[in-house]
Amino acid sequence: MKSYLLPPNNNHNGQNCLPSTLSQIDGNIGADTALERETGSQYLSTGKLAQKLEQTLENHRGERHIVVIQDFPDPDALSSAWAYQLIAQPYEIECDIVYAGTLSHQENIALVKLTGLPATKWSTNTLKDRDLSIYQGCVLVDSQGNTSQLMPYVKQSRIPVLIVVDHHTEQGGIQAEFVDLRPKIRATATILTQYIQAGLLDFNSSNVTHVKCATALMHGLRSDTNGLRQAQEQDLLAAAYLSRIYDPQLLNAVLQSARSRHVMDVIERSLKNRLIKNSFSIAGVGYLRYEDRDAIPQAADFLVTEDNIHTAVVYGIIHDETHELEVVIGSLRTNKLTLDPDEFIKEALGKNPQGRYYGGGREMAGGFEIPMGFFGGGNDDSNYTKLKWELIDKQIKHKLLKLVNPKNKVVHA
Repeated sequence: MKSYLLPPNNNHNGQNCLPSTLSQIDGNIGADTALERETGSQYLSTGKLAQKLEQTLENHRGERHIVVIQDFPDPDALSSAWAYQLIAQPYEIECDIVYAGTLSHQENIALVKLTGLPATKWSTNTLKDRDLSIYQGCVLVDSQGNTSQLMPYVKQSRIPVLIVVDHHTEQGGIQAEFVDLRPKIRATATILTQYIQAGLLDFNSSNVTHVKCATALMHGLRSDTNGLRQAQEQDLLAAAYLSRIYDPQLLNAVLQSARSRHVMDVIERSLKNRLIKNSFSIAGVGYLRYEDRDAIPQAADFLVTEDNIHTAVVYGIIHDETHELEVVIGSLRTNKLTLDPDEFIKEALGKNPQGRYYGGGREMAGGFEIPMGFFGGGNDDSNYTKLKWELIDKQIKHKLLKLVNPKNKVVHA
């Protein structure tokens, strides 16, 4: 069976100060592009990269940009988009931060409410009434455009993608004037913080907005590094910088937001339905409301804490009543150092007809999304609804258990 061991970390550059952590540009792919070499042996300084971003912003002075983040934005996406908006302001660039899904995790809701983070939900139903011609450019932050329902409309309106900043691995087909992809960094918030440190924004503790943005960035950084436990050197240095500006009481208020009853119900379902094999805990939780999507990763976070469990996978069918759409959403959490979530999910679930993987991951966490397509809807028939879930549940278990317990050819849940 294929090994899912993580590659060793050979990044020993011996540097003690923040910049100089990007790899050298490997050719010009039609843009100012920073892609990390896997060896980590050559670097482009953060200062030089910041200069390239500064020049890109200067070239688009006075424009209006649409900043598109993932449909279900997490703290890293929200805070990074806000930081970009503030960085663009001195260039008289007006930015609208938008997403098509919903804020369902209690911490994300608290983050937006308590900081006044300027992100707006755009329903795809209302896009026909919006004049997208007011935008001269699109910016993707903590995303490469494949996690947003808004991107087809952006492309249809012929709005050029100007800037892409992300810490995930390259998804392919990226064309923009400025691209900064750094998969060895654990959070996009780290990258935006480095831009600020390089002088693109005069961040200071006397500015209330800066304090709130720094708090959001700290939350985004902590969220994507599992409370800094999986942080790399650059993430820790960014956190050290933010620690002089952020509001710890405000962050504590965000972190202490209570779980909703619906989230607790999903966690209860995951406990009841879990199947344990070889220290893996696999649980299908049935149908969920669109706005309860973030209950799935929270259930996975909970299951992985069980004794003698190193990996948890939780999944369910999310039903969007507005669009009559259904999609299978799943989350993986692991504390097994030798298991690579990205490789595991890609190997287990494979690709869609367009050649894109149904999911992927990073260290200790992963996720997947499988559209139901033709089989979506029809939930007015309870027998059909039950049969549909049983089929999906068995199929996902079958695919996962081929890797978890390869000796079993037939799955008995």
